[in-house]
Amino acid sequence: MHSDLALKMTADLFWTGLLVCLPILGITMLVGLVMMPPTTVALPLKVLMFVLVDGWSLVLKALVGSFH
Repeated sequence: MHSDLALKMTADLFWTGLLVCLPILGITMLVGLVMMPPTTVALPLKVLMFVLVDGWSLVLKALVGSFH
């Protein structure tokens, strides 16, 4: 039961990260900034997305819900 929740949360984080990093990678390659790591641009976008979707409340709800 708990492993299903952990797997779902891991998959959600993976797909979110992938959906943010791939366009950033494409843009940096298109502009010619190949030596610039994509995480330099993607990390602030991920933090912004976390804040916009109220990530802390989602994480806390998942943690509290896992103790039932």
